[in-house]
Amino acid sequence: MKEVILKSQISSYDTCAEFAKDFNLGGDDLVLTNEYIYNPYFGALGINANIIFQEDYGTGEPTDVMVDAILEAAAKTNCKRIIAIGGGTVIDIAKIMAVSAGESLDFLYDFPDKIEKKRGLVIVPTTCGTGSEVTNISIVNRTRLGTKVGLVSPHMYADDAVLLPELLKGLPFGVFATSSIDALVHAVESSLSPKATPYTKLFGYKAIEMIIRGYQKIEEEGKDARLPIMKEFLIASNYAGIAFGTAGCAAVHATSYPLGGTYHVAHGESNYAMFTGVLKNYMEIRQDGEIAVMNQFLAKLLGCGLEVVYDKLDDLLGTILPKKPLHEYGVKPEDLEVFTKSVMERQGRLMANNFVPLDEPRVLKIYKELF
Repeated sequence: MKEVILKSQISSYDTCAEFAKDFNLGGDDLVLTNEYIYNPYFGALGINANIIFQEDYGTGEPTDVMVDAILEAAAKTNCKRIIAIGGGTVIDIAKIMAVSAGESLDFLYDFPDKIEKKRGLVIVPTTCGTGSEVTNISIVNRTRLGTKVGLVSPHMYADDAVLLPELLKGLPFGVFATSSIDALVHAVESSLSPKATPYTKLFGYKAIEMIIRGYQKIEEEGKDARLPIMKEFLIASNYAGIAFGTAGCAAVHATSYPLGGTYHVAHGESNYAMFTGVLKNYMEIRQDGEIAVMNQFLAKLLGCGLEVVYDKLDDLLGTILPKKPLHEYGVKPEDLEVFTKSVMERQGRLMANNFVPLDEPRVLKIYKELF
């Protein structure tokens, strides 16, 4: 059994200039980023690299159409290394760029065994949520299928993951909220996974503690209380990434993908919509084992009894981001069976990591309860 998988070297720098100098960014590199990130932090550094601004190819989370267009542009640069500086969209696309020398996204999905590393990959996250800088998965909305689907390969790990808290200074509170909640979900799901190990739980439970303590500080002192502790949120996200990179995520992510893919709900927010609903259904099936450990841990952090731990967790998260029922995202009653079918047919990789098995009637029940 694999105890922990960590194939990326992790570095941190106080400034973007230090990072650019130490990694010798130059003409053989292709920087995939956003203009609003690159110009204020890297624009004056005189970096002689190829630049692609992700937003020139579409907005929102990555779609197959967006990715294929960027792959085509990247193939014209003859670059040897991809430098991803951004949030989840940029990171997911960059991982695919590192394993494509002109092959389309559909080809990579259809022939995952033929995926090989074609370029070096350096990932610099600019949010505190994905943890994707240390994982080998890319999530793309496959528009022809109407859902998000993960592409996974051992060749999609970054060679280097770089933590630069300076880049989080201007992170809007809404993006901070959805991304950090995403990290919390990563930490909880990976710790409950049958693939969890003492090593992954070491990182997962520590990430949970750091994120909840940070939220409690924000609840007490206001939104600006996050600013001095953004480095801690960035590290917590990285810890959660290490945890789920080995142990995996599960039903929260699986059930969130049809919501995000159909109604374009941000990834962290769609996870949040499903989060405690899935946990409560786990508890209806089984109350002992790791979920009992998790609930005791959460109850201690939240200062509450075990019987109300998920309600108290929702209350705390609600101070960071108000929770909405599914119908407020535009979900229709007839969508629920469609979503359920999609989860059961297309998200087997994630559903295999559930704390307890969830069958089709149970998944539909979760959707109906959260509707």
